[in-house]
Amino acid sequence: MTYTLYRLVDFVFWFLSVALLLRVLLSWVNMGSGTFSDWIFRLTEPILAPLRRVIPPIGGLDFSPMVALFLLELLHTVVNRLLF
Repeated sequence: MTYTLYRLVDFVFWFLSVALLLRVLLSWVNMGSGTFSDWIFRLTEPILAPLRRVIPPIGGLDFSPMVALFLLELLHTVVNRLLF
């Protein structure tokens, strides 16, 4: 049971990290609107929007995905330490 919970937590954090990285890649190439890109944007926007209010784009570069990945990894470590 504990191992299953550990794997589930790992998968959720991995999935969110991949979604954030895909969001960055999709922002570099103009994919237009499609179901996949819309889904990725809807999934990641609740994570990135609060960070954008604190860290505005600098010179046209949005650093919020990088900060989000760092905070996500930090949260992943804390959750793993608390649960296991």
